[in-house]
Amino acid sequence: MTKASEPDLQGWIEEGRRNIIDVADMIGVAPEVYSRDPLSLVPALQDYVSRAPLGDFEQSDWITLHSDLLSYIADYLIQKHGAQWKVAHDAGTPRGYRFVIEATGRDGVTRRIDPADVVRKEFSSLPIEITRMLASAELTLRLASQVDDEE
Repeated sequence: MTKASEPDLQGWIEEGRRNIIDVADMIGVAPEVYSRDPLSLVPALQDYVSRAPLGDFEQSDWITLHSDLLSYIADYLIQKHGAQWKVAHDAGTPRGYRFVIEATGRDGVTRRIDPADVVRKEFSSLPIEITRMLASAELTLRLASQVDDEE
């Protein structure tokens, strides 16, 4: 058992994975299909966010959507690129740390991103585009290149 001030990385990992499996199931993508190929969620998730009445959202709706998209970005990076959740100490946050995704890019350099930042950036330039969020995360971590897009 961890103290309240210590990060529960394993709990965070398990909660995020459960969340995205539940989201997939809720929008019609079977958990086993999603688990085989996380890209299988893109069309249904894009349809879901495109139909969402964002203009009518209350703060709790935005928090839920943020959490769902954060879970998806992270799980996608983990499944497709072998990324891992890590704890990053951050004195600028109330709890003193953040959970970040770490991956080694094509250039051999290990980088970190906070999927929450990717989602926040997407929220600032509506409409929400699922593939743009994934591409942004991949490019930040240097997991993809322009050549990938042309193949």
